[in-house]
Amino acid sequence: MKIFIDTANVDEIREVASWGVLSGVTTNPSLVAESGRDFKELLAEIAGIVDGPISAEVMADDWEGMVEEARDLKKIHKNITIKVPMIEEGLKALGPLAKENIATNMTLIFSVNQALLAARAGATYVSPFLGRTDDIGGSGTELVKNIADIFKAHDIKTQIIAASPRYPKYTVECALAGAHIATIPYAVLKKMVKHPLTDIGLQMFKDDWNSMNK
Repeated sequence: MKIFIDTANVDEIREVASWGVLSGVTTNPSLVAESGRDFKELLAEIAGIVDGPISAEVMADDWEGMVEEARDLKKIHKNITIKVPMIEEGLKALGPLAKENIATNMTLIFSVNQALLAARAGATYVSPFLGRTDDIGGSGTELVKNIADIFKAHDIKTQIIAASPRYPKYTVECALAGAHIATIPYAVLKKMVKHPLTDIGLQMFKDDWNSMNK
């Protein structure tokens, strides 16, 4: 399973990219607004840090507008992937974009039906949202598993991005469930590195080494 970072903060992207684990980046309008940056300049800077898919969301309400926005965003860098909302107009936009070889990430997926429709309409990626699914009494990881099982059974090539896991355990669960990618917030990635036994073991090694070299 590949690891993306879900952020529009270039300092966070640089730090995690330095670990050698990042395969891509996802952004959304809220994250971009929080950054206070010009959207196109931000995307260009991210593309200079991470050599992989960079999801940029379109904001038009109609499919024609989405396609025009997508073409404009794609000019920024070859790695730009167009994030399209899971609505009827979004579905309509997928076919024309696929014909132009523009990669798409259908976002705000909360059901298997939505994921199946998006895949059949031509989405490169589908992004089921984990935490928000749990918030309404569902199971985000079960949603990922059901999508993965159906895609495998019917040889559907669309990749599954498990979106915004809130805790490190979600990453493990999504990998086991068959997600191709997890896009993870910076704070969760930092927690994934840590384990108390690692800290204890490292301190013990240091103490023993220092006692030997007094």
